[in-house]
Amino acid sequence: MVNHNYEHENDAHEPRGSWAGLLIGGLLVGLLIGGLTGAVAMLLLAPQSGKRTRAKIYRQGAEWREQAADTMGNAVASARDKAHQITHDVS
Repeated sequence: MVNHNYEHENDAHEPRGSWAGLLIGGLLVGLLIGGLTGAVAMLLLAPQSGKRTRAKIYRQGAEWREQAADTMGNAVASARDKAHQITHDVS
């Protein structure tokens, strides 16, 4: 009687998605660290007074929030349209 133990055979091979997830996670961490480092360097090397720099940061943050909200709204609308199209095609 032959006993095939498939659990041990499958342990040697990791799913393909694990490497991709690890790579993307590392990329995101690197981008976050780079962005924070750049922001700190910008604040330390700013040629303006602290009050003007804070005002500039506030304005830039408001612009980025608005852009993020617009992008998120567009993504939600696109996903909604795609979902509607898929349900219509299935019907």
